[in-house]
Amino acid sequence: MEKWRAGRRFLRFSSCTTPRSNPNSHTPIPMHVSGSGNYQNWKLHHCFRYLTGNRVPIRASIEKGKGVYGNGVRFQFRCFGSASTTVPERNPSFSMLSSDDIEYFKGILGEKNVVQDEDRLLTANTDWMEKYRGSSKLLLLPKTTDEVSQILNYCNSRCLAVVPQGGNTGLVGGSVPVYDEVIINVGLMNKIISFDKVSGILVCEAGCILENLITFLDAQGFVMPLDLGAKGSCQIGGNVSTNAGGLRLIRYGSLHGNILGVEAVLANGDVLDMLGTLRKDNTGYDVKHLFIGSEGSLGIVTKVSILTPPKLSSVNIAFLACENYFSCQKLLIEAKRKLGEILSAFEFLDNAAMDMALNKLEGVRNPLPPSLHNFYVLIETTGSSESSDKEKLEAFLLHAMEIGLVSDGALAQDINQALSFWRLREGIPEALQKSGAVYKYDLSIPVEQMYDLVEEMRTRLGAPTKVVAYGHLGDSNLHLNISAPQYDEKILAQIEPFVYEWTSKHRGSISAEHGVGLMKANKIYYSKSKNTVQLMASIKKLLDPQGILNPYKVLPHSLST
Repeated sequence: MEKWRAGRRFLRFSSCTTPRSNPNSHTPIPMHVSGSGNYQNWKLHHCFRYLTGNRVPIRASIEKGKGVYGNGVRFQFRCFGSASTTVPERNPSFSMLSSDDIEYFKGILGEKNVVQDEDRLLTANTDWMEKYRGSSKLLLLPKTTDEVSQILNYCNSRCLAVVPQGGNTGLVGGSVPVYDEVIINVGLMNKIISFDKVSGILVCEAGCILENLITFLDAQGFVMPLDLGAKGSCQIGGNVSTNAGGLRLIRYGSLHGNILGVEAVLANGDVLDMLGTLRKDNTGYDVKHLFIGSEGSLGIVTKVSILTPPKLSSVNIAFLACENYFSCQKLLIEAKRKLGEILSAFEFLDNAAMDMALNKLEGVRNPLPPSLHNFYVLIETTGSSESSDKEKLEAFLLHAMEIGLVSDGALAQDINQALSFWRLREGIPEALQKSGAVYKYDLSIPVEQMYDLVEEMRTRLGAPTKVVAYGHLGDSNLHLNISAPQYDEKILAQIEPFVYEWTSKHRGSISAEHGVGLMKANKIYYSKSKNTVQLMASIKKLLDPQGILNPYKVLPHSLST
């Protein structure tokens, strides 16, 4: 590392071309570093599907002979890690799957795409954290919107409950069955339909994997406005259905602004063609927004049109140390003022998160040795003028150090350093998984109050737990994690409902970007008024009168049955 101002380490990262990730490998394929381009698409191929470590088993049993729900079968759903999640009784109005149903689906999809194999069903029934598990006996793999329409029309006529599923990387139990719901996975609907290089508008099917879209757009000279750690597994339909946030919301905004149109299939099989590619359309209600963030409870998204920005050539990453959280806040304000239009990411992690990453992740090192600092901030800039961007970033860093906001820092000077910086930030979920049980909370809290909750939680819990905090500071999004040797009802009772009550008291949201799913369905009143939730229930009743779409999720169970 080169020295820069009184022994403080700052190294410049110059732009480089984008390596392609091998979808079957955890490690990116190296490419040459020279030339212009945007590194943001080649951050470490860090996908939830590759996470390893200590897993807590889930029990999901089927008790025979009870005669409770018909055919002598009783379904029992169990989840760990949020044991306060209230699971309602199976809705008795839902039909049980029959052999005639299976034959009908085979007639539509063919034998191969009607899955009854136990191993494949176990995967489809279980969320990636192995925290939620259902007991579905059928996985359907449609390849077209028409097939989705036929499936839903039939299921609605039979009152068969269904669960829409994409990459199944969710964290709140929204993408797996609660009981025996039929799983409709849109992963085979993975075609890119069109791309307009003039407008930057991409039209594609819902099953396209996010990383594949990133790679496609990179070759066209554009970037996806969405980037997630799970990009190697998650699908764009699921991203839209959960209104996923990600790492660059501070620059490109939410999917409500970037999604220009959707095609969705309603519970009765009707296809809503709202696949517009216009940035301006004031003809009545903008209905597509109902399907962005509704988690498949109003319809199954089958196609999307996305506004994508052009790829810019000048990219820099700084990894900085701050002595206290107040400095992080002030640094954010200064970054918005002085970096302005080139600021593309502003992430933070605390000492506990950094310590866990360094101790649990393979091949990482402390970029600011020898000791740990109290807080770390990762700043990314993306612009079109390398010399101007460098000058602006250097002036910002110099000013931040002079006024005491930054105590140490480093600028990535090559692709490997850039990867290593992002690896530390994006690898925290993996490190947490390797550490044992983890209670995860995705919260939106005003920036100035965000870390107060972390400190209160540490005081409240004490040993043997570790409270780990990181997130998208630029979006007021805190990822609060409580790590423990094993799941414990006493620990959970100390966390919930306190964490929700505290968030509500400070006018925050109990779900910033992960959705509501099953985990928070009965907690929604902490963030939404009674009248608002009642209106949501009315919309659900209008579009899905029998409630077959992703039942027991999003809405309080008292309103969803």
